[in-house]
Amino acid sequence: EVDALTKELEDFELKKAAARAVTGVLASHPNSTDVHIINLSLTFHGQELLSDTKLELNSGRRYGLIGLNGIGKSMLLSAIGKREVPIPEHIDIYHLTREMPPSDKTPLQCVMEVDTERAMLEREAERLAHEDAECEKLLELYERLEELDADKAEARASRILHGLGFTPAMQRKKLKDFSGGWRMRVALARALFIRPFMLLLDEPTNHLDLDACVWLEEELKTFKRILVLISHSQDFLNGVCTNIIHMHNRKLKYYTGNYDQYVKTRLELEENQMKRFHWEQDQIAHMKNYIARFGHGSAKLARQAQSKEKTLQKMMASGLTERVVNDKTLSFYFPPCGKIPPPVIMVQNVSFKYTKDGPWIYNNLEFGIDLDTRVALVGPNGAGKSTLLKLLTGELLPTDGMIRKHSHVKIGRYHQHLQEQLDLDLSPLEYMLKCYPEIKEKEEMRKIIGRYGLTGKQQVSPIRNLSDGQKCRVCFAWLAWQNPHMLFLDEPTNHLDIETIDALADAINEFEGGMMLVSHDFRLIQQVAQEIWVCEKQTITKWQGDILAYKEHLKSKLVDEDPQLTKKTHNV
Repeated sequence: EVDALTKELEDFELKKAAARAVTGVLASHPNSTDVHIINLSLTFHGQELLSDTKLELNSGRRYGLIGLNGIGKSMLLSAIGKREVPIPEHIDIYHLTREMPPSDKTPLQCVMEVDTERAMLEREAERLAHEDAECEKLLELYERLEELDADKAEARASRILHGLGFTPAMQRKKLKDFSGGWRMRVALARALFIRPFMLLLDEPTNHLDLDACVWLEEELKTFKRILVLISHSQDFLNGVCTNIIHMHNRKLKYYTGNYDQYVKTRLELEENQMKRFHWEQDQIAHMKNYIARFGHGSAKLARQAQSKEKTLQKMMASGLTERVVNDKTLSFYFPPCGKIPPPVIMVQNVSFKYTKDGPWIYNNLEFGIDLDTRVALVGPNGAGKSTLLKLLTGELLPTDGMIRKHSHVKIGRYHQHLQEQLDLDLSPLEYMLKCYPEIKEKEEMRKIIGRYGLTGKQQVSPIRNLSDGQKCRVCFAWLAWQNPHMLFLDEPTNHLDIETIDALADAINEFEGGMMLVSHDFRLIQQVAQEIWVCEKQTITKWQGDILAYKEHLKSKLVDEDPQLTKKTHNV
């Protein structure tokens, strides 16, 4: 069954690759460790995603690849990963695409088994030593072998797994006993263990909690080769990236610095571009006006008009400055929910465990929430953040104690598995009309769906043809029109782009009701949460400070556990 599923995924990847057409010319030296490709074009099913642009990836740089949902970022990463662009053979590429399939192997074995490169390098070094070949190549090999020191390999694999949240006992459990999210972490651990020359990561934080995100950020800061990273987390991009690549208007534009610096530089460039655009348009209008008025006047005026006409033609020929076209931003919307007097939900002496003999997840919880609640739940994986939301909605029942709810309260819970309940054969329009039959007019429903960034064709094509980010928007539209008083959001940012997350934050801040959030996105928490509650050790504690202080606390805790992190970070 597992093999069949893996084969199905591979076939799907092959079909996608077959529908892709990539052209480009290597402009850097074939032996260089930098990759410069010119005349790069990328089409998918005949749709042009990139046109005559350049790809520049320099050794020692960590690139954040950004752009709107559906613009083709993942497609570009796949094309690089599958070497559909001309990348020299000596640059090994690792593209993290999906989780490890379930098997009887342990996470530790899975990470260790990618150590095949070491054996290959040893053979190559031996061959070069015999041939007395170029010394530099041999030195490079020895350096790489030292990095891959076999004696230290198990300790290194274990350290990486620990950083990603695996306890020593979990490292020795069978892979088939883990969920997809945890198997994704094993795949990520393999990628970090291999230390390829070029590492391609697509949303690596999607299955991580805040602790693991902080560890990964610190770890990736030490990556000294070429890293290309797609992430919807501005905070993560700020921490990791030395450069930003903006995919926009079928071109790749390059910016030096992290995400915040990119925003600042881009604004300055766009301001200057618009100044130049308006100046040119004024000049053109003035010259056209002059030519129209005096082109047939006295000889002197006519000569001046001709001269202006030549200047105008030259301006046109040399290419005019284009108007700035900004990425389309969209708004989210949660309808007014009306007032309910507090307390809306009372948690009284609640304890919970999943099974009779299992461990207690919570012990004697006591708190209340109402329409003013704006709380982010943080804490390590397995501490019970999602469990708490399920207890509050009634999907789980307390083992002891009681949860009292106001009789009229409506709760909307957003979670990772909402997409699974979508009917993939229906269009978003059909799906929403089916869920909300009280809305009779198609046009009215189209307006509603349009508020969540789904427009035109996307509203009427089958949901299965939408990107993950677009499917999320269908889920948000469905959730909002339940008209909840309380929003419980469990990792709402997965598959959304940065602009959409900002729009979601604005909508949450304008929402009249209460909100509880579980997220690994520090910036979203900073934008919408008024309180931070830490879930750990079977209880909930209010954090005295904001989320950025909590992040610093996690960092210092990491350094205490793993002194290698500071050593490495200072060596960069």
